[in-house]
Amino acid sequence: MPKISSIRSILENTLFVWIGLTLIIVLAGSSLVLPNWLQVIGRGHPILLHFPIVLLLMGLLFFWIPGIDRKPEIKEIGEISFLAGCNFAGITVIAGLILAQEEYTGDTLTWHKWGGLLVFGGCVLLYFFRSIKVNFIRLSTLALAIAIVLTGHWGAGLTHGEDFLLAPVRSADAEEIPLAEAEIFRDVVQPILQAKCISCHKKGKIKGELRMDHIEGLKKGGKTGPFAVAGDFENSLLIQRINLPEDDKKHMPPQNKVQLTDKELLILSEWVASGADFDTKLITLPTTNKLYQLASLKFEENKTYSFKAADADDIANLNTSFRSVQALYPESPALAVSYFGTSAFQPKSLSELKIIKDQIVRLNLNKMPLDGVELKFLTDFKHLEELQLNFTDLNAEQLKVVSELKTLEILAISGNTIDNVSLQNLGKMKSLKKLYLWQTGLGNQDRETIQKSLPATELFFGFDGKGIIYELNSPAISLTDVIYQDSLEVKLSHPIKTAELRYTLDGTEPDSITSTVYTKPIFVKSTGKIRAQAYAEGWKGSKVTEAVFMHSGIKPSEFGLVYEPDSKYKASGAATLFDLEKAQASNHGQKWLGFQDKPMVLEVSFEENNKPREVFLSLLYNEAAHIFPPSAVTIQGLENGKWKELASDSPTVSSVPFPARSELLSFDLENISYEKLKIIVNPLTHLPKWHPDAGSKGWVFVDEVIFNK
Repeated sequence: MPKISSIRSILENTLFVWIGLTLIIVLAGSSLVLPNWLQVIGRGHPILLHFPIVLLLMGLLFFWIPGIDRKPEIKEIGEISFLAGCNFAGITVIAGLILAQEEYTGDTLTWHKWGGLLVFGGCVLLYFFRSIKVNFIRLSTLALAIAIVLTGHWGAGLTHGEDFLLAPVRSADAEEIPLAEAEIFRDVVQPILQAKCISCHKKGKIKGELRMDHIEGLKKGGKTGPFAVAGDFENSLLIQRINLPEDDKKHMPPQNKVQLTDKELLILSEWVASGADFDTKLITLPTTNKLYQLASLKFEENKTYSFKAADADDIANLNTSFRSVQALYPESPALAVSYFGTSAFQPKSLSELKIIKDQIVRLNLNKMPLDGVELKFLTDFKHLEELQLNFTDLNAEQLKVVSELKTLEILAISGNTIDNVSLQNLGKMKSLKKLYLWQTGLGNQDRETIQKSLPATELFFGFDGKGIIYELNSPAISLTDVIYQDSLEVKLSHPIKTAELRYTLDGTEPDSITSTVYTKPIFVKSTGKIRAQAYAEGWKGSKVTEAVFMHSGIKPSEFGLVYEPDSKYKASGAATLFDLEKAQASNHGQKWLGFQDKPMVLEVSFEENNKPREVFLSLLYNEAAHIFPPSAVTIQGLENGKWKELASDSPTVSSVPFPARSELLSFDLENISYEKLKIIVNPLTHLPKWHPDAGSKGWVFVDEVIFNK
């Protein structure tokens, strides 16, 4: 076993090796090109630094032991510990200098770098001059201990953020922000980035050339792409990296860091899907928006309700693709109901809410076509506090019913025309705390009148909109039926009566110049899709709305499925495909056949003189529910005992999720010498990368197969 003197000699000699290497790296600076294997040593800096901190502080304590000169055994232990600490300090400084050449810059790095060099140099001097006056040595140990603490603090700032140490204290005193003032990025998204991302992407440490500690850096993006592209998951660096497998080296946050929670992942994804905006307030989002639902509870107090909760099965049955019924917050009996999808709205569905009339506290019917709809049912909702009726084409009689709701605290009726009678009725709603009256045609005198009538109510009239172009609502499409035999009547309507409605019937995108102007009901006698758009002077054209229609055509003499549909979505089996009943996009559980593990393979036969030339498949698309376009559709004909391909298609998969909708695929068959047809519809085997469940299997949903000559 080596003597203590030999160990001391080795440690003293190696100390000069570290001094020499340190001088070389410091003096050479950025001109020094280091091999990759040395970078591995550099990245061990955060691990190595704990050894010198412990050993040096322990060694410094020995200098304070009274009468240590009379205790040579203890003194030697202290000196060897301190000497070992000096060596580890040298190794750590060298590793840190190597690491600093990667992607670190800024004042914090400078302070940490020179603080580390000062600690290393101070250790060496203190060791070799340890025999001078005791008082001077003790003052030196205090200075060195302070330098060790400060250097460690600056290092923590590089790794965790400059306010890491005091963050718990500061967060306790954070200002509470009301929901009305909360901004989507500043108050919802940025706190997640600060907690999980900024330690590696900030001033002084900009990995991948992406800086996340200010908005300009986020807008600029990194060296491999933009940080966030509005509505585009595939090209957003943020979404790409957070959805990679955790063991992937490009996954963010890195595997050794605290990972994003499921809720944080959803918030970041929904922020990108909602536009990746840096300035918008949270309250401007529709209450049906997932980002609003995820984040709004953070900014409002949870009110306690004493009434009984609704039956869980009733709530589950009421939730569809066009209607959401959710608790205000976990464990609350109070419910918020929201409708969405103008074209899917059915007024009779409002009567279904009676079963939860005692629990509904919020009701959102924004943009639903309520023209002529009886609203008396609202009086049954005893606890209704918030009612959203923006842009719903309300008349004076409907507004009178609304004005009689005594429990309302928040009412939004923007986009509806308010006459003098309605204005007087609204002035009687003393329980209102907030009333939204944007774009209601009220003049200055009308505004003064309603303000005098409701002095305790916060009124919102918006702004005049001069110089700002708003987007129109999409037109509503009304079909007398979807599947028909002779002819079909199609109507278009819009809340703004002066809007010009243009449409196409061949599936192409409508425009404001060449597309047909709607003037009267349309009668069709084929299978296809109507697409419509609204235009008006001073407005931005609406988004396109669409609906499919199907002529019943030829019914096969025989038909059968090679594989059964999934047991959860089997409807009436193969007969469902020819029952001439169109399934609703809002209800996945009825009238749809669902296929996931196996393709839909349908074989059909026809009478000799009644073979179709056209084939139409009616499908459901709902990316959020994993229901996607098929990866491929192939139509084969049996001729002389062999199957021959007659037509095929691979529909485009969207790069963002859209609401549930019906789609129609069409195929032309030039060869009709076949004996029977086989239709093969293959589901996606892997969901796209942008999807939260990327890699899992997709679904194909089919409800009708139409054949025409």
